[in-house]
Amino acid sequence: MSTPFDQHRYQVRHEWGAAGLARLAPADVVVVVSVLGEHEAVPIADAAHAAGSLVLLGGLRNASAVASAIADEQALRGARTSVSVIAAGEETSAGVRFAVEDQFGAGAVVDALVRRGIDHTSPEAAAAGEAYRGLGRAVRHLLTAGGTGQRLIAEGRREDVMRAADLDASDDPRVYAPALSAASSPRAASPE
Repeated sequence: MSTPFDQHRYQVRHEWGAAGLARLAPADVVVVVSVLGEHEAVPIADAAHAAGSLVLLGGLRNASAVASAIADEQALRGARTSVSVIAAGEETSAGVRFAVEDQFGAGAVVDALVRRGIDHTSPEAAAAGEAYRGLGRAVRHLLTAGGTGQRLIAEGRREDVMRAADLDASDDPRVYAPALSAASSPRAASPE
């Protein structure tokens, strides 16, 4: 049964965390975005995979590669392909913490999809795309200034934060498989 919050009317949808994934209508493809909190992607990706979706790990570094893989999947299917872009955020005891880096990563993926003509976006996805388009030139600064970036910099991981901000530095769409979570460190599950 559909609800006003499942975004079923739209081809490209956007939500936050595992609860957001569960709230959305089922999708052919799920893109999990966890730009700096790598371990946050795994439970969401596992749930999407278990539901039968093709799961990609996306972000700033591979947004165009993810969009190309989705366009290829749509061409292979020969039909409109539904896409849920899930920003992982950070799970806390109070729920999902908004993580600006994941908002920009999700927005970069939505923007790359729109540039490929996959543009029937929900208002939530459109807002993420516009946030990225409007602030994309400042994304490196915003990632280092945001809460997660500041925490990682304090831990001596400034280069990780800077690397995560490199738009389209990777052409790997990072197709997710459950074995990845069991056989790899959390860092290995992060978008390239």
